[in-house]
Amino acid sequence: MDPLAVSASPLLPLIGGSVVLLVVHVLMQSMIATTELGSAWNAGPRDEEKRPAGKFAGRAERASANFRETYPGFLALAFGLLLAGKAAGIGLAGAVIWMVCRIVYIPLYLGGIPYVRSLVWLGSMAGMGLMFFALMF
Repeated sequence: MDPLAVSASPLLPLIGGSVVLLVVHVLMQSMIATTELGSAWNAGPRDEEKRPAGKFAGRAERASANFRETYPGFLALAFGLLLAGKAAGIGLAGAVIWMVCRIVYIPLYLGGIPYVRSLVWLGSMAGMGLMFFALMF
């Protein structure tokens, strides 16, 4: 494997962007919960089982959990494509589809938009499917 080829791979910015997306999820969830429960709760040890009860806090928490459920698969496939020297074509297209769908998913979930949100989630899974196909064949 040529290190120069890996460093020039278009997958690397997508992997970096996915980390930014993870941070967005964490910050979004935290900021919405802090708005509801206050900064003393956020700064404290959170020993009590106190949880935000608002619909946006719940949606942000569920959207973040959903992202974190699929994120390891994306990373494994992205790094697999890099290591296999297949970081272009259908695998790259799948990674882009996954990233775009995961970004679009956030406002759809927070807005409580059904069906379209599910289709976007399916799109992200299709993106990972393309990455898997490119890696295996």
